[in-house]
Amino acid sequence: MNRFATLKSLLEQRRVFKLVCGAGNEDPEEVRRLSMIYTLAGAIIHDVSANTDIVKAAAKGIDDAYALADNFKININIRPYINVSIGIKGDPHIRKAYIITEKCIGCGSCADVCRQEAIIKKGEWLVEEYRCIGCGDCENVCPSSAIYFTFKKPDFKKILPECVDAGCEIMELHGVSEDDEAVMNDWLLLNEIITDNFISVCLDRSLLSNKHLIQRIKKMYDITGERMIVQADGVPMSGEGDDFNTTLQAVACADIVIKSGIPVIVLISGGTNSKSGILAKQCGVNAHGISVGSYARKIVRPFIKNENFMYDKDLIKKSIEIAQHLVKSNMDALNG
Repeated sequence: MNRFATLKSLLEQRRVFKLVCGAGNEDPEEVRRLSMIYTLAGAIIHDVSANTDIVKAAAKGIDDAYALADNFKININIRPYINVSIGIKGDPHIRKAYIITEKCIGCGSCADVCRQEAIIKKGEWLVEEYRCIGCGDCENVCPSSAIYFTFKKPDFKKILPECVDAGCEIMELHGVSEDDEAVMNDWLLLNEIITDNFISVCLDRSLLSNKHLIQRIKKMYDITGERMIVQADGVPMSGEGDDFNTTLQAVACADIVIKSGIPVIVLISGGTNSKSGILAKQCGVNAHGISVGSYARKIVRPFIKNENFMYDKDLIKKSIEIAQHLVKSNMDALNG
């Protein structure tokens, strides 16, 4: 089978776990380590920033996994697919936080809650842009309204083909916007670039009614057909918790898409964790896979942040075991 047919088969079997490294995460070493661990843990798709250096880092992590597989008695049946994510203005996945020095009172609350450890003190508090994923945790706790966000739309017509050359096989549009025209313009671009594999749209109900959501999906499906994936987002980047409530909205959003009858592939995302597959199964929501970001990164962060991680097989083994539990708990629930 070709790569499209292989992925299609895995999705139909409900055996796809997608690691979300973060559309705004441009830390090559972190992405490399995450990709290595989750390849060995059984992830099928790695979702990364539309940045050629990050695509190459993910590919390097996958290669590292193959080099280590025999040491841990792991058989990697399918080489994971690298997916790059793009977004339009207003989508929280691709914005970057900044600190207004004149307003900052130096309390450090923002650094305390930053899940990416992107906020550091160098005389004054500042955000390391390449690590920021735009989650908004810092803004929520800032007592002096010193946090603001920026969005710079790159030249996707130039960057996306370069990402394909670097190893990207599938692409995803983050379309959290009421601007139908802007979303469809970018969707058409992705269809022009990826013609022989899946393309995905990440949508939630924060700005769209259920009716608007389904209307948009129908228009996209009319263009893309069987190659379309809908990543049904609950509450994007809604935390790192591991309970049913955290993942509730993700399962609900997927349920709405599935009940529309549009024959798209559906992945559950947004607040997902080890309970997502279980809740979906209990609710009769027959999604094709699970995408996990914040929680997937959180559970291995204590290991990958160690400067000796790549040379310490014990650390690598422990991180793989933790990641395997996350992957297995979701996949067993979906297809069990």
